[in-house]
Amino acid sequence: MVVYSFYIFDRHAECIYKKKWAPRPTSTGSKTQPPNGLPDGAHQPNALSAEDDAKLVFGTIFSLRNMVRKLGGEDDRFISYRTGHYKLHYYETPTSLKFVMVTDTKTNNLRIVLHQIYVSLYVEFVVKNPLSPIEHPGGIGVNCEMFELGVEQFVNASLMS
Repeated sequence: MVVYSFYIFDRHAECIYKKKWAPRPTSTGSKTQPPNGLPDGAHQPNALSAEDDAKLVFGTIFSLRNMVRKLGGEDDRFISYRTGHYKLHYYETPTSLKFVMVTDTKTNNLRIVLHQIYVSLYVEFVVKNPLSPIEHPGGIGVNCEMFELGVEQFVNASLMS
């Protein structure tokens, strides 16, 4: 299994943590001419910054979550969705923190894994840390070395084995 990236969004729609392990695959279109009109060797300014990537991920989960609630009612939950190139897994805590992991398409549901990251790592190293802020205004993210190390070890041991 390949894990591409992991994000945490707070209740104010700010990305407070992001980690990338492998670049997401891109679709391979026709070899004639790129859609931007530039020849193959020319510089293509369509690479997203990490901040723009996080905004797109949040917009996607926000839209899909609202669509699921409108079509299925309040009891239905958005858990994951799959494209031809990746699968996005989603877990929302009671305090409206949103944990998102992007993996390859062959991965099973990771809702339990995201819950374990929340309970075992986020609560232990961020929430219980007296030096960590309660709110993350303006996108000031999680700045806890133990949490970052724990996420890295957890993903490597549990998911990439």
